[in-house]
Amino acid sequence: MSSKNPKIPDLNRKVMTHLVHFLAFGFGSGLAPFAPGTFGTLMAIPLYLLMMQLSLVPYLILVAIVCITGVWICDKSSELLGVHDHGGIVWDEFAGFFITMIAAPAGWIWIVIGFALFRLFDIWKPWPISLLDKKVEGGLGIMVDDIVAGIYALICVQTLYAIFPSL
Repeated sequence: MSSKNPKIPDLNRKVMTHLVHFLAFGFGSGLAPFAPGTFGTLMAIPLYLLMMQLSLVPYLILVAIVCITGVWICDKSSELLGVHDHGGIVWDEFAGFFITMIAAPAGWIWIVIGFALFRLFDIWKPWPISLLDKKVEGGLGIMVDDIVAGIYALICVQTLYAIFPSL
């Protein structure tokens, strides 16, 4: 497969008319002309607002479904495009943000903090995220670095809440 962000003829049409690409590209948010991962994470927020109404166990089940199906969705989209981890594939950002927000306190401040922390870890890729990003291939490779970034951000959100519960 070729480089991460090649020009793909008719990419917008492919994404908006093929269910796998539509999901992998975060309902089209991954087509943003710059920072598609950030736009993908922003697109995850309205979905999170719906999901946050769930109690913990159904929320965790839904997050697990997003992660497990994400491996296949990202792998299939990547395969169909002929590009490993095209920058516009942002389903992994959805999963990472949903992990970040597990048992998060209510309120917009915590959504903003979760968003910022997840994007920080996803972009920075501290160990072992950078290693996983380089060594794991296919759909699992696309998903795993964002899953771990989400876990790091989750730990930070919960730690911040323990220290500053009145935010």
